Amino acid sequence: MEKIVRQSLLYDFYGELLTEHQKSIYEDVVMNDMSYSEIARLNGISRQGVYDMIKRCDKILEEYESKLLLVEKFIRAKEKASSIKEKIGLLKQFNKDESLEELILDIDKKTTELLEEF
Repeated sequence: MEKIVRQSLLYDFYGELLTEHQKSIYEDVVMNDMSYSEIARLNGISRQGVYDMIKRCDKILEEYESKLLLVEKFIRAKEKASSIKEKIGLLKQFNKDESLEELILDIDKKTTELLEEF
C-alpha cells in the first residue's frame, strides 16, 4: 500500500489517540501536504524536530494497528463489499449458462464473512 494512503488510514483510525500537538503536525504533513520546513517555521521548531515527530507518530500509529488491526479489518471488509457488489452486478446481467444458485451462495458466503468481522 502506498505510504501516504497507509498513513492516512492509520490516522483516520487512531489519530485521536495522539496529542493535539502531534495531530496538528501529522495532519499538516500527511493531510495538507506541507513541507517539513513550512511546518517548522509555523510551529517554531526545527525541520529535524518535525521529521522526528512524524517518525514517532508513524511508530505510535503502527503499534496501535499491530494490536488492534482495525485498518486491516477495514480493508478486508471493503474488499468483500466490493466482491458482493460485483456479484450483484452479475445477477443483474444473469446469463443462462451460469448457475444462479452458485452466485447466490457466493453472495451469502461473502455477506456472512463481512458480518462476522464486525
